[in-house]
Amino acid sequence: MQYHIKLTEEHKAKYAILPGDPGRVEKIAAYLENAVQVGNNREYNSYLGYLDGERVLVVSTGIGGPSCAICVEELARIGVDTFIRVGTCGGMQPEVKPGDVVISTGAIRMDGTSKEYMPIEFPAVADFQVTQALSASAEKLGYDHHIGVVQAKDSFYGQHEPESMPNSAELLAKWDAWKRGGCLASEMEGATLFIVSAVRKLRAGAVFHCVWNQELAGTSMPEKRKEDTSAAIKTAIEALRILIAKDKA
Repeated sequence: MQYHIKLTEEHKAKYAILPGDPGRVEKIAAYLENAVQVGNNREYNSYLGYLDGERVLVVSTGIGGPSCAICVEELARIGVDTFIRVGTCGGMQPEVKPGDVVISTGAIRMDGTSKEYMPIEFPAVADFQVTQALSASAEKLGYDHHIGVVQAKDSFYGQHEPESMPNSAELLAKWDAWKRGGCLASEMEGATLFIVSAVRKLRAGAVFHCVWNQELAGTSMPEKRKEDTSAAIKTAIEALRILIAKDKA
């Protein structure tokens, strides 16, 4: 019995989809066959089902790097080796609109957890096969999507209220640099997922639903939020079908 997620080798699966929100797990599991809840402890809500004949776990990670790392570590111990994170993000480039899908090739390591796995110079990079599958999925489904680097942070309010922080000058300068460098969006778990997966020799990718874009605030573009994560979820499901087919071949 894994200490935090409360799953055992009885729940073994090769593939796992990782939302942050426990409330999103059942919505994702609805795309699987014969999905049943197999665990619910702390932030870890778990369902097990089947996709194209393969067992798939859907497990929430909660918010942030520490709980994400625990989830990945414990799932790996019961046999999972391929992960797709389905999360939400805020757009940082003007072309990343609310409702768009963002596929991460890598993440800026503004988390603390990944630094306990690898020195900061080591890049947080998504698995190439998983990223290819996510890209092909978004293309096939016809979703407006973007592929590139995201920023993974630990402090939500450090991003949204940097002026209130004593180190505001540093936060604002880095934010501006990331935007100028082409960073697509901001989220909170990608860097941890990629680094833990690299260290443990796992495959991991990430797809995000853009809820809103704070950079459009105060411009001629309307400020609006889009909360429906269906496009990101369907992108992940179709990508998993691609990976399962390739793995079987």
